[in-house]
Amino acid sequence: MPATSTSTTPLPTGSFTVEPARSRVEFRAKHLGMAPVRGAFGAFEGTLALSDDLAAARAYGSVSVASLDTGNVRRDAHLRSRAFFDVERFPTLTFESRRFRRLDDGTLEIAGDLTLRGTTRPIALTAALRPAEDGAPDDERVALEVTGRLSRADYAMTSFTVLVSDTIDLRLDISAVKEA
Repeated sequence: MPATSTSTTPLPTGSFTVEPARSRVEFRAKHLGMAPVRGAFGAFEGTLALSDDLAAARAYGSVSVASLDTGNVRRDAHLRSRAFFDVERFPTLTFESRRFRRLDDGTLEIAGDLTLRGTTRPIALTAALRPAEDGAPDDERVALEVTGRLSRADYAMTSFTVLVSDTIDLRLDISAVKEA
């Protein structure tokens, strides 16, 4: 009988800066209970401080909410309004990790706080380590496919609850380069 291995994929270590040109921050909601509405944010930044000791790992990100794009100019203007994101009063959403935990080989849970519309709530994200795309030969990179889910009601985004689902799915494809 073959031996089973209990080793885990090593986590890249060091400080990494998210590369917006190689990364994507997306969301998805259901409209009328069935049709998905997808969107993305074009302006964001983030950092990762990764360590073999997961207790020392940290992640931080911020998003310019005004940069949202769903492919429909009228809908985007409505989402930026007070009824949803209220961009004039709350131009940025942020995430700051509190804890990293290994779920399995190559998958982490990143628990942290998401601040949106001036309200901070805990959120758990699942991050799958992916092979980093090639960069310059001397660049060390880390790639993560991050997913999560939030409730609009937790952030006082309760307008149009009959038309738009309360549950919002998040997906972040992150490519980050190690700081020199």
